[in-house]
Amino acid sequence: MVAMMAHCVGTTQSSVFGRRTGLSSSGLKYQGRYAHRSVQCSASVSQEEGTFDARAFRRSLNQTGRYTRKPTNDKESLELMEDHGVGYSTSGLVAQMKEQGNEWKQGDVTVLLAEAYGYCWGVERAVQMAYEARKAYPGKRLHITNEIIHNPKVNQRLKEMDVEFIETTDGGTVGAKDFSNVKEGDVVILPAFGASVQEMRLLNDKKVQIVDTTCPWVSKVWNAVDNQARKGHTSIIHGKWAHEETVATASFAGTYLIVKDMKEAQYVCDFIMEGGDKAEFMAKFKNAMSAGFDPDVDLNRIGMANQTTMLKGETEAIGKLLESTMMKKFGPANLNEHFMIMDTICDATQERQDAVYELTAHQDPADDQRLDMMIVVGGFNSSNTSHLQEIGEMKNIPSFWVDSGARIDVEKNTITHKLAHGELVETQCWLPEKPITIGVTSGASTPDRAIEDVLDKVFKIKDPSFTGIEKKQVSVSKPTHEDHDE
Repeated sequence: MVAMMAHCVGTTQSSVFGRRTGLSSSGLKYQGRYAHRSVQCSASVSQEEGTFDARAFRRSLNQTGRYTRKPTNDKESLELMEDHGVGYSTSGLVAQMKEQGNEWKQGDVTVLLAEAYGYCWGVERAVQMAYEARKAYPGKRLHITNEIIHNPKVNQRLKEMDVEFIETTDGGTVGAKDFSNVKEGDVVILPAFGASVQEMRLLNDKKVQIVDTTCPWVSKVWNAVDNQARKGHTSIIHGKWAHEETVATASFAGTYLIVKDMKEAQYVCDFIMEGGDKAEFMAKFKNAMSAGFDPDVDLNRIGMANQTTMLKGETEAIGKLLESTMMKKFGPANLNEHFMIMDTICDATQERQDAVYELTAHQDPADDQRLDMMIVVGGFNSSNTSHLQEIGEMKNIPSFWVDSGARIDVEKNTITHKLAHGELVETQCWLPEKPITIGVTSGASTPDRAIEDVLDKVFKIKDPSFTGIEKKQVSVSKPTHEDHDE
């Protein structure tokens, strides 16, 4: 019987592969190397049991006639995205800056735009597919399982187009959603960072049309943890356990443990080498491990994976730490038996971080590329944007992270902005009267229009007579990537 609620959080997460026979925390039996525990249901709905291969299931969706995973490049949908300001700029300030080497001078303000910034191809692809779905199914009810991307303006546009966002339940518990309003024949969009395999299975059972906008880079991570599970390795996932992408990735893993940073990874490695207080370990990772996880057993064979938006350097450092730990414990000759790694760092995330490092590399007082400040534009719940902000803070450059131009008060010269680790603050007189050079970047879920709105406010503060940048059609190439079958 189909569950009306899917719960995918912490130790209640149903993982795809169970390596021991026993009971999950939800009471469902699992057995065998490739056994899968079914969707956890609400108390009033019965639960199904049995083995389940998540990768094979996802591939089988292509045969249902109710599954779409590629854009159609519909011209009218692309034009509507441009009109709504949720696509790439082709005539505004950002487009004109790109034509001039990513630099712009407006009065006594010099703006330097990072070489790689804003929308990545996977995010733009997801938004495009959502717009195309609205046009392709004009008489159908459209739902989406989560925010399509981490950008408030884009999500608001979808709501205005009558796309219904599936609500969370249980007071907002991570991964708990109410699908009772989704009916057979409806259309359900899966967001760019994916959906859990439990949600996909539930939606397939409901016989809905699924529009899967999951970024293929995220799918690559799912394949990595699936391979690790098939070879009997525990997946160590560098990510944030409550982040939607990591929730989905964990659902495709077998036994897994999620570490958020180098400090937690070092704690795990110390336990691998020396053992420790098991109760303390279990309490520390209570929301970040698969059901039935046993650190005394499940850390003997491990694999590395990551949330695609994490800081590249930290992911690489954690991977090297895990590898060296397993080499020390089991010896170089046995390393391949006890450790697996696959490059799952998203190239777009890496490029944006590298571009900010380059943008902030000229801080000598005599350098004409020296920045007086950084502006980072992106959704406040965007992981990849937080890491862009983090780079500026680490270099002691005044950095202001805003999710839209609405955070800037032109008359008062104040800005409400977020710090890398979550604090929302207001800074007064943030723009000085002297000439300034501002470095600008934006997160991978940020359309060009958001940058343009922010800079309009900056120019207006510096020059009250400013009336806007005249549009000029330019030739702009957008990021592309070969979309692949899995």
